[in-house]
Amino acid sequence: MSKGKLAKFADMAANPLVVEAPLLSPHEGGRFTPTQEHSPLWGRWRGHFFHNANPIVLELGCGRGEYTVGLARRYPDKNFIGVDIKGARMWTGAQEALNVGMQNVAFLRTHIEFIDCFFAPDEVSEIWLTFSDPQMKKATKRLTSTYFLERYRRFLTDGGLIHLKTDSNFLFTYTEEMLKANQIIPEYATRDLYGEDTPPHGMSGERGLEARSIQTYYEQMWRDRGINIKYLRFRLPHSIPLVEPDVEIPLDEYRSYNRSKRSGSETGK
Repeated sequence: MSKGKLAKFADMAANPLVVEAPLLSPHEGGRFTPTQEHSPLWGRWRGHFFHNANPIVLELGCGRGEYTVGLARRYPDKNFIGVDIKGARMWTGAQEALNVGMQNVAFLRTHIEFIDCFFAPDEVSEIWLTFSDPQMKKATKRLTSTYFLERYRRFLTDGGLIHLKTDSNFLFTYTEEMLKANQIIPEYATRDLYGEDTPPHGMSGERGLEARSIQTYYEQMWRDRGINIKYLRFRLPHSIPLVEPDVEIPLDEYRSYNRSKRSGSETGK
């Protein structure tokens, strides 16, 4: 491990805006599965961390934390938590938020499949998924799969918002098909977010500006390569049973940033 990474990990451990979950079993040396008992902030994020009663918004797979910090600046009346397992990447946003004294920002370092261990029912009002790995080989690893949506429903308010912003045609199409299979009508969906001359219906005002005004490191790279940015927003109800779509979807053709088809197939489910 480089000295730079070691210094960043030390900064993260000392940063009061960062909560680091246990990552390894002290007895077996393997993957650690946290439970609610390992999260003293479960159900108490507002009162014990943010010290206010404002809504909580998560950015899952936050990377460098650009959206977490950017949204927190735009909406000081909300609390924002960036979640990722890559501490060296998350360091950028965590240090920026600390240096400017932001009070409505936190960062949680954990695997996203354990996210429901850290938040109580109805504790979160919105989720942002920004440039998630499309996981074209296995549906249960996709952050918009029913596998993850079931987890989100354990802590997301009934009808809470989920935002997907992605370069991946595969992930965008899969999410559209998932919504159709479950009769969930998206509030807005576009395959070319920045190709719109004016904010379309459902995207006007502050609710629309947030999807365009903050650009992540990877987003700019995709745009520089001429790849359109897709955006989809929907509400997740608690009451309906969720099913996976049964449809073949063309795989993304390009390879970069550890994303590839990793298969000879041209389509996937």
